[in-house]
Amino acid sequence: MSNWRGNDFDGQGSGNTYYSRRDRRESDNQSSRNRNNRQHGDNNFASNDQNGLVIYINSSKVGKVVGKGGSKIRELQDISQASIQIDRNKCDDGNTAITITGETEAQERAKQLIEKLVGDDRYSNQRDTENNYATHNHTKSNYSTYSDNHYQTSGERNEECNWSANATPCDVAAFDWNIAAKQYDEYKTKLWSTKGPIKKEFYFEDPTIASMSEEDVAKFRRENNKIEVKLVFDQEQDASANVKIPNPIQTFDQAFSHYPDIMEEIRKQGFEKPSPIQCQSWPILLSGKDMIGIAQTGTGKTLAFLLPALIHIDGQETSRSEQTGPNVLIMAPTRELALQIEKEVGKYKYRGIKAVCVYGGGSRKDQISIVERGVEIVIATPGRLNDLVQAKVLDVTCVTYLVLDEADRMLDMGFEPQIRKTLIDVRPDRQTVMTSATWPQGVRRLAQSYMKDPIQVFVGSLDLAAVHTVTQKIFMVDEEEKTEMLESFFSEMGPDDKVIVFFGKKCRVDELSSELALKGVNCQSIHGGRDQSDREQALADIKSSYVRILLATDVASRGIDIEDITHVFNYDFPHDIEEYVHRVGRTGRAGRTGESISLMTRKDWSHAKGLISILEEASQEVPEELYKMAERYEHWKEKKAQEKDDARSYGRGPPRRSRYDNDRF
Repeated sequence: MSNWRGNDFDGQGSGNTYYSRRDRRESDNQSSRNRNNRQHGDNNFASNDQNGLVIYINSSKVGKVVGKGGSKIRELQDISQASIQIDRNKCDDGNTAITITGETEAQERAKQLIEKLVGDDRYSNQRDTENNYATHNHTKSNYSTYSDNHYQTSGERNEECNWSANATPCDVAAFDWNIAAKQYDEYKTKLWSTKGPIKKEFYFEDPTIASMSEEDVAKFRRENNKIEVKLVFDQEQDASANVKIPNPIQTFDQAFSHYPDIMEEIRKQGFEKPSPIQCQSWPILLSGKDMIGIAQTGTGKTLAFLLPALIHIDGQETSRSEQTGPNVLIMAPTRELALQIEKEVGKYKYRGIKAVCVYGGGSRKDQISIVERGVEIVIATPGRLNDLVQAKVLDVTCVTYLVLDEADRMLDMGFEPQIRKTLIDVRPDRQTVMTSATWPQGVRRLAQSYMKDPIQVFVGSLDLAAVHTVTQKIFMVDEEEKTEMLESFFSEMGPDDKVIVFFGKKCRVDELSSELALKGVNCQSIHGGRDQSDREQALADIKSSYVRILLATDVASRGIDIEDITHVFNYDFPHDIEEYVHRVGRTGRAGRTGESISLMTRKDWSHAKGLISILEEASQEVPEELYKMAERYEHWKEKKAQEKDDARSYGRGPPRRSRYDNDRF
């Protein structure tokens, strides 16, 4: 048998097609014998011509060989390295002659490709097409390993490689996905059976809460920032009919009276009462149910899922020493949010539970060292998490409590593939928590895929809205006026004012930061292009009031909790209206008031309608020019839609873009 080893190849042909010298000689001899043995009168047959090899095919199949615009015949010539000419004048009994010229092996390759194309398999016992030599990851039997004087028949090869009878030269072996899925399910079932049971229920309902009437519950929810609670997919899931939504608690003691250590930690923080989302979330999560929490940032969502997580870890039947990985996994979209969650976790010392934050930009070596020493909570950004899981440093098969924090932001940043990849290795009977500031279709799809009968908790409204503690001001300006207005704002800042200025581009952040430094203005900057240590230092400086001006991109629009930010200045209007809401939410936090200043130019007119809705909902002043801008944009959209309809009616393509399309005024 001739094995296909690297030093046996002679790189002839194109692409990934290789031919053994020994097999090529055998192919020449065998092909010559076969040509001499063929009988004239077959639909497909060949003969030697002084100018090359002549084969005949059924005239009705010539079109297959030529292809549209000659594309197929060019492809056959490229693959075989032979010249192929069709002679329609040389016909015999409904057959058309094809003359193939070139080197002997090239002629043979072309003939075999043509025979394969027109569907005649009678001579497939001599085929040396690229199928036999493809460098795909087939099993050893898929490669050409022939004896010196024998070639496998087409039937033998098809049976061994499980190739389709209609396969093209580039087809790979057929794959039965049903069998693979069944084997995968069996493997996972066996794997999860070795992990032991999960305990989820830790809630002891206070008698006062249990005795609340439906009217009392509805009144409490209405008076606490319009809490809305419902089953997410109750119309689609019959099992949801058996899911009871717990009544909201009103005090810390009603939730944690059976956990004195937790109560002690809460007292240390000096909280007076639970926030609205905490009142409803704690009974749900302590009862072991999946939950989706939708509320604006700064409403206490982190503590809402964190305290039940601590109780969940300590209450598992499998001891921590027997675990090969963490019990709790918290995924966050940005490094800043992940670090902030880690900081929040560090405030609560409960039964020796340890946590680590793993994120891109941080020291991978240090993160691995902490993970290997053993932790119960992992807070991670999706990229670094996948890195450590693939490196087998982090075992997520022990995760029994999963949190997807700021899920909408993770999807906006394109992390859905990484999230889904990670969740493959997390046991399916886990408890899952998802938090989000909005409820877009992508978040719904993710919830439906990975949560079981989740209960949805809304705080406020499902409609996009900015916090009402912020005064929102909109200014219509030209692009060249922006810098002057920003400098004027800086000159009028009071001694206790603190501002985050948002930009659309990292380069503009760097430019203005340098300009302010030259003018002696003390500021800091943060964006995705800065080193992690610099980003952390920027946040530390603004929090400590060492600087009172932070220049930022949307990296800072979510998950950064700086309670005493008094102003948000939108130098560049954000790319979408959801991001505007999150930027505004950086001020007016923790019961304080704040002010948002946004500069809008002509190019921002697509956001006018959405911005008007947000301003009106929060009872803010709406500039008359903003209404006019929204009307012009709607009129422009209608005009473009009509032009497209007219173009389709006349069978033309869409109209060419005019150089005046950007001149919207």
